[in-house]
Amino acid sequence: MHKVETDLFGKTLSLEAGTLAKQAGGSVVVRLGDTMVLVTATMAKSAREGIDFFPLTVDYREKAYAAGKVPGGYFKREARPADRETLNCRLIDRPLRPLFPDGFRNETQVVCFVISHDQVNNPDVIALTGASTALMISDIPFNTPVAGARIGRKNGEFILNPSNKELEDSDLNLVMAGTQDGIVMVEAGANELSEEIMMDGLEFGHEQIKKMIDLQLELKAKISKEKITVVAEEFDADLVSKADEKFRVPLAEALKIHSKHERQDTIDKLTGEIATELNPDEDGDLKGTLKTILHDIEKDVVRKQILNEKVRIDGRGLSDIRPISCQVGYVARAHGSGIFTRGETQALVVSTLGTGQDEQRIETLEGTVNKSFMLHYNFPAFCTGEVKFIGSPGRREIGHGMLAERALLPILPTKETFPYTIRIVSEVLESNGSSSMASVCGGSLALMDAGVPIKAPVAGIAMGLIKDGDQVAVLSDILGSEDHLGDMDFKVTGTEEGITALQMDIKIKGLDKSIMESAMKQAKEGRLHILGEMQKSLSTPRDSLSKFAPRILTMQISTDKIKDVIGPGGKVIRSIIEKTSVAIDINDSGIVSIASSNEEDANEAVKMIEGLVQEVEVGKIYLGKVKKIMDFGAFVEIFPGTDGLVHISQICDRRINKVDDEIQEGDEITVKVLDVDRNGRVKLSRKEALRESATATPQQPE
Repeated sequence: MHKVETDLFGKTLSLEAGTLAKQAGGSVVVRLGDTMVLVTATMAKSAREGIDFFPLTVDYREKAYAAGKVPGGYFKREARPADRETLNCRLIDRPLRPLFPDGFRNETQVVCFVISHDQVNNPDVIALTGASTALMISDIPFNTPVAGARIGRKNGEFILNPSNKELEDSDLNLVMAGTQDGIVMVEAGANELSEEIMMDGLEFGHEQIKKMIDLQLELKAKISKEKITVVAEEFDADLVSKADEKFRVPLAEALKIHSKHERQDTIDKLTGEIATELNPDEDGDLKGTLKTILHDIEKDVVRKQILNEKVRIDGRGLSDIRPISCQVGYVARAHGSGIFTRGETQALVVSTLGTGQDEQRIETLEGTVNKSFMLHYNFPAFCTGEVKFIGSPGRREIGHGMLAERALLPILPTKETFPYTIRIVSEVLESNGSSSMASVCGGSLALMDAGVPIKAPVAGIAMGLIKDGDQVAVLSDILGSEDHLGDMDFKVTGTEEGITALQMDIKIKGLDKSIMESAMKQAKEGRLHILGEMQKSLSTPRDSLSKFAPRILTMQISTDKIKDVIGPGGKVIRSIIEKTSVAIDINDSGIVSIASSNEEDANEAVKMIEGLVQEVEVGKIYLGKVKKIMDFGAFVEIFPGTDGLVHISQICDRRINKVDDEIQEGDEITVKVLDVDRNGRVKLSRKEALRESATATPQQPE
């Protein structure tokens, strides 16, 4: 067993190998506090035939026993991964994938099991560090270590790997991965922070990442497994020359076509003609080789055109944004809707307002949480002109939806001021670059169209990068092809005041500070331009909610009275719901939310609840109902569930022999509260109420 450790701001991070899962290619247990993740990395013995991509699979699973819990559900075992687990798979995969050598085709799998969770230290970023370590100590050809860190910020000070409690008070939740040379991945949510603060946070995080990489190298020095050799595919120089001669010039002309499908159809036709000419015998092996050669030529032409001529595939300059159009209120019966179209990317985004009963209940290792804001992103095949089976959302759809959700979360009103559950659905109808950012823009419009009092509109933009030696070009509002052929996908969302979310993936080994600053600055210019275009359609939330949205009234009751409103077995609250046709939700702090499409029904329910929870006030006059006549007086109900005694001496000014000489059961009489004793017994006086009747207004029963 080999173990190395380092101190990270008072917390010990350790890497341990040689104890568990020794038959895996590489195995490590990474530990921070009492949070432990077992990470393994294993590869197939031979390359997978007939593919032109690297078959990497990353799986991340949280085991219920890690937090001393039994899984919910009927089967009582871990089932399909939750969204959080899927997002963490992506979080680990994205920085690792570009660091493998070109031409490596052996199927490779990284598996992360959370085996202990101390409820303080999050397992996601340490799992990323563990994945890199497991690969480094294995025979898999992975030679550039990467580490992950989460950065929070409170009172202007950055926090490394903050706990969930610390994140509640943080205006930044930044997850990043980096090598010794630079940053390779960023995923962040922020409360309208400036570009300068974000850059400072990234710089702070990168310094901590270097310490974790040193730790990996220390462990690797103790465990020396020989890496397999990957031989880069070499092509016949004569074949490459012929393909270049025939393809480069007509390809450059085809790339000038602005329409995505027309351009791609022309390139596909040209590729097919040249492949047939250079491979008349249709040799299967040669066919795959030619496909790779022609793709490499296309990549070279596009990149050189951008770097040398400053002209992009569709003729735009480096910082130009495609034409934008916006429309709101398109979906007739939806609570709010927005259509955002930018170039050949279009998203129909719809917002729905619900009650507390519509919140999503999620079981996590930290406990059960209720989620009142959800954004779901759908990417049907027709949006790219393709035909595919429509199934459950994949990792990409879950990831893009979470990015858009994170972007809009900081501008939503608080639950106390706006007690609605909000669901946004983005239907991507056309896609040619940055449909997730279109979802952010459309989501902002849909919220305002529904009348949600958001803090400010949010827009998003996707940035790209072409880097060749010292030549650098930062691209605004990238196309799908520019994402595929470029070196960076950098998404930034925010308001006019600052950034709300970031996502960045780098295909080169790392990104230095100067390029990041340039990309941030250019992204801000583009974001402000998009916000200006959105404001032409709708600049502020509508004055009132959609007429189809439920009306929610809230009231605060004493926590001691919650049981009175619910009643035995829920009898009382069900009765109110049946009589008024409303939805009622009561939380543990005594906040009652009453939802109904009919405001009169909601007001009636409020009155009924007020009647159940109101307290008796000494000196106050009530209009009560005589419930029972006794020899010594009468019991009078002053409001539902609360009776008081009017002694025979307090019925009127004169002396009477019998109570029923003056009042009868069922009579409504005015009474004044004289006293409430320590046992809660109420003393009433009709005599005093009659004396004050000239000046006092009776309190009607609720």
